[in-house]
Amino acid sequence: MRAMALPKAARRGSVLAIVVLGLSLVGPSRAQGNHISVQEAVLRAKPAVALIVSEVSADVQVDCNGDRTRVAPTPFRETGTGWVIDARGYLITNGHVVQPAYTPPMWLISSLTRKGVESACVPIMLARMGVQPGDRPDLEEQLKRRAFDTALPTATAKLDPNIFVVFSNGTRLRAEVKKYSPPVLGAEMSGRDLALLKVDANDLPVLPLGDSGNAQIGDPVHILGFPGVVLSHELLNQSARVEASVTNGAISGFKQDVANNPVIQTDAPAAWGNSGGPAVNVHGEVTGVLTFVTLAPGPEGSIVQGFNFIIPAAAVRDFVQGTEITLDGRSRFNDHWFAGLKDFFDQSYRSAARHFRAADSVQPNLPDVKRILAEAESRPTPIPWGWLTGGVTVASLGAFGVMWARRLQRNRFRIAPAEVVRLLEDSPEPPVILDVRSANSYARSPLRIPNAVHITPQELQQGSTAFRIEPHRTVVAYCT
Repeated sequence: MRAMALPKAARRGSVLAIVVLGLSLVGPSRAQGNHISVQEAVLRAKPAVALIVSEVSADVQVDCNGDRTRVAPTPFRETGTGWVIDARGYLITNGHVVQPAYTPPMWLISSLTRKGVESACVPIMLARMGVQPGDRPDLEEQLKRRAFDTALPTATAKLDPNIFVVFSNGTRLRAEVKKYSPPVLGAEMSGRDLALLKVDANDLPVLPLGDSGNAQIGDPVHILGFPGVVLSHELLNQSARVEASVTNGAISGFKQDVANNPVIQTDAPAAWGNSGGPAVNVHGEVTGVLTFVTLAPGPEGSIVQGFNFIIPAAAVRDFVQGTEITLDGRSRFNDHWFAGLKDFFDQSYRSAARHFRAADSVQPNLPDVKRILAEAESRPTPIPWGWLTGGVTVASLGAFGVMWARRLQRNRFRIAPAEVVRLLEDSPEPPVILDVRSANSYARSPLRIPNAVHITPQELQQGSTAFRIEPHRTVVAYCT
């Protein structure tokens, strides 16, 4: 009787199943999809965030009782936050951050003129009276009012407005406003409070735009920016001041401003200087742009935290339509930086350090790159015990599978004694039993199989004609 053997395709399938089972035991791997840790999401975003400085200086000409003079009062400066939307030097910020330099308001012109009159005329008046500055504060206040009455009406101011972008590595570049939408103030109430800036740079870190349409209440957000309290902190050095700060919160509502433009409410803390900063989601993408905060009632109203508002990313996407902006979120820096962060958080420190060095060669001396590069270089690459264990498991299971398949192959025609007995008793035509033992083994052994035909292996191989078997008969061979 022919014993049933496992088909070759089935044997291969079994071995493959064993290998797949082993691979499922391999050590920890990165989560599927785009989910990344909070630390990685923030680190992806930080290098692309920059300090925006609107600076307006003035050349004031004033006549101080016949002494015509020119002075340059202390420039007006306002700071905010911007972020790179295109690696070719394009940044997004709030319209109100650049408004003083882009469209200087009358109050600013008046303020600079008054400063010029005060700095030019009061010292001259004090010198004529033989009084040193600071000796008579009451007299200086009187002289200031007199100078405003006499010299201010004829004083003129020539403004020199500039907008600068300061990156976290200290690079300071002059910026040009390519597109501007005023803040939601004034009679028309139609602005979107956005501005598109251009600096002379390439391969900058980029922040990709996310899909604000999928945002839900409770989604985490991280606001990056340069709050004034950090910029002016007396205990921080200059390099720390130009590195973006991060505050965390969640989306707490979907509202409309007075012009019926959609805005997203968040409880992430913000302060003066955060304006224009990106609100980043858990994937390191921009959900929106911080636009305005909530103030407490009163002339000296302080910021009420927990009620801040951001312009949705969809509005930013609409704002840059028709410009030269490319919204692919790609740059040479990003390619190396993102790959390095992935390797770093997967504990592949040697590979991460290689990517970080490449990122540093594209944009040198960014604090986050230097910091995490040093950390990656100081950490030894851990022994991948999970992978080693998984590899040993796969190899063991694979070897077992091969042995099992070979055993099946060898035993595919083997038949149990009980089955032979059943064939002898129940089959209408009993099987032919061959006792295939060597002559010596057969002679020494007391075992004799009833009704069996003895034939030596040599005779079987030579095709002995001592007996004949009908082609349809079942043959059971016994051998040692």
